[in-house]
Amino acid sequence: MVFEKLKKIISEQFDINANNITMDSSFQDDLNADSLDVVELIMAIEDEFDLEVEDESVEKISTVRDVVEYIQNHIGEID
Repeated sequence: MVFEKLKKIISEQFDINANNITMDSSFQDDLNADSLDVVELIMAIEDEFDLEVEDESVEKISTVRDVVEYIQNHIGEID
């Protein structure tokens, strides 16, 4: 499941409890991530899911749901 994998990555990247991460968590407001944190997260996601996130897509990502939907749309996994 994309969300479960993503929660694990976010938890490790931001050093927070995975139980505090929801689909509606905002990287900036809820997870206290700055732009560098998000870039590092995107790099980890690219490695984990073997995909490339375009720069213009990164600018549109603000919540965990945005990332899950992006991944699902690009790897074709439905969960």
